[in-house]
Amino acid sequence: MNEQQFENAVSRMVQGDKTALREIYEAYLGYVYRIVYEILQNKENAEDVTSEFFIRLWDKAEQFKPGGGHKGYLATMARNMAIDYLRKYRREELTSFMQDASSGPEEEAPEGGRFIKEAATEDIEQTVIQEMTINEVLAILKPAERQIISMKVLGELTFKEISQIMEIPIGTVTWKYQNAMKKIRRCGYE
Repeated sequence: MNEQQFENAVSRMVQGDKTALREIYEAYLGYVYRIVYEILQNKENAEDVTSEFFIRLWDKAEQFKPGGGHKGYLATMARNMAIDYLRKYRREELTSFMQDASSGPEEEAPEGGRFIKEAATEDIEQTVIQEMTINEVLAILKPAERQIISMKVLGELTFKEISQIMEIPIGTVTWKYQNAMKKIRRCGYE
């Protein structure tokens, strides 16, 4: 869907045409879901927020300003909804965790007072890297790096658009993108 088609669909939505919402839904369901999932990292929650996204898009259709780039508009709205979801539910989880922690027994550290992690040998590390799927590779990226890769590669957004959506300097976006690509290439993906 190009810019003109999107603007036309939104103006039809303002007039109450639900088929216009269906057109946008079919064109951008995957796009919106990927953005939300990159932030939430949970399939069910991402599906819930994505569903809520299209309801909100319908309710707020009259607020859309034509000419500003509809993909960026959709990405910003999806990102904000996912962050709002995290804020709301992380606060609830933290409260629940704090209540559980205050009533549960304390875990003791092994002798020496520290938890020790065994280091993997280089051979094992190489084997694991070779067997990683792209999803596993993306999981090693920091959340901001995953989000930038998703918007750049899957969303086909420019660094400038990503910078505006994420509200960070364009130099930071390009730096994080390059670091993420280095990590991905180390795992054998282009």
